[in-house]
Amino acid sequence: MSEPLFPSKIKPGDKIRFVSPASTPDRDLILKRAERLRGMGFDVDFGTYAFAEHGLYAGTHEQRLSDLNQALSDPQVRAVFATRGGRGSYRIAGSLDFDAVRRDPKPLLGFSDITAIHMMLMRRCGLIGLHGTLYGDDGGQGPSNTDILMRFLMEAGTIVFTARDDEVSAKTTTSGRAQGRLIGGNLETLATMIGWGLPSFDGAILLIEAVDCMPGLTDRMLTLLMKSGALDGIAGIAAGQFTLSNREKGEAIIAIIDEHIRALGIPVLGGLPFGHGKGALTTPIGGMAVLDADARTLTVDY
Repeated sequence: MSEPLFPSKIKPGDKIRFVSPASTPDRDLILKRAERLRGMGFDVDFGTYAFAEHGLYAGTHEQRLSDLNQALSDPQVRAVFATRGGRGSYRIAGSLDFDAVRRDPKPLLGFSDITAIHMMLMRRCGLIGLHGTLYGDDGGQGPSNTDILMRFLMEAGTIVFTARDDEVSAKTTTSGRAQGRLIGGNLETLATMIGWGLPSFDGAILLIEAVDCMPGLTDRMLTLLMKSGALDGIAGIAAGQFTLSNREKGEAIIAIIDEHIRALGIPVLGGLPFGHGKGALTTPIGGMAVLDADARTLTVDY
């Protein structure tokens, strides 16, 4: 994996472009988010195919790739926001304009299926990404996601995330401390990229989260990651939100996850506020982090 490549910081007046590398977003929702950004002083525009529809995807693979590569290479665009996840980022991740990213690294915001884009940019360029979304409530547990995101976009520093007892993944927490680059994202997308798109996890803290996964599928995905050797040498696991239709199913999945990751004998911190659930927060991925399972904190540089 390449050395960490920090994206440039942005300021009011800079242009943020929305693109849709995966599925078609809710137009009204995205337009409202764009207006809020404009109210904060940013210039906002959209990729040509940001609201296109083509089966599962926001346009053909060629259209979505064109939009993303134009955003990555346009010197007027200073940050790139994915409108949503869904399906399809993994179909275009191998054809990104990596040279443009190396020349002019920009913040890329997205999660879920956008994990494929983050992982490939990390593998090929070392780019530190932003795993999360533009807006979300804070669940009454701290600064809003918007405030946190703006910190990441506009300044350098360190942030401490505290695990939450009410997240079903909190049950996976062990003890111990680990330090390494925070890498990962959506579990299903990570499993999809085995053998072609993952950066090295050696010495890293692996972030995992999932939405609407069945117990059997979760078992298969973790088995794939383990048997493929992708998890060899990882230093720790940061377990985020596992968002399901009911708590009972969630607990069954957590039992499966717990069985797999305890076999690794490394520190695990569950209950972290990253994923598709209530109060989800954005976190940088690709930079250095310290996981302290005993203190129940994850400290991330950005």
